[in-house]
Amino acid sequence: MQDEHAAWLAQHRQAVAGRAAALDAGRSAEARHAATLLEDFVRRAAERGLAPHPLNATSYDGRWTYRTRVRGWYLKSNRSVAVGEDAAYYVLTVPASLRSRFAGADLSPSLPRLIVGAGGGDGETVPLDQLLDRRLDAGALWP
Repeated sequence: MQDEHAAWLAQHRQAVAGRAAALDAGRSAEARHAATLLEDFVRRAAERGLAPHPLNATSYDGRWTYRTRVRGWYLKSNRSVAVGEDAAYYVLTVPASLRSRFAGADLSPSLPRLIVGAGGGDGETVPLDQLLDRRLDAGALWP
């Protein structure tokens, strides 16, 4: 009985590890595809003469806006996500910080997804390629 339980437990752990590895591989492939879309966007924006702008970040609670050292293009009108001139994907929300109010917020690139907002819980999901095309089509008239 004890041996059966140990064998079942080992098999269960192996199955969980296999599913986790498959999810990681799928996520990595998705990120590579999204990175290709972002690189293409930066190239096309340069071809169209769309200059990158300094990006601002907002505190998680929405009360504060901070300067950043990153330049790029906002992808959503609420300025919550952007692509940097380095073709990196940025989520522009940061913890509230007194230091950031004076020195600016530090941003780190996020792993890009093909569906922006997936898993966010607010129900607003948009395919990345649509956001990028929309931004290019808007030209300099972006909100």
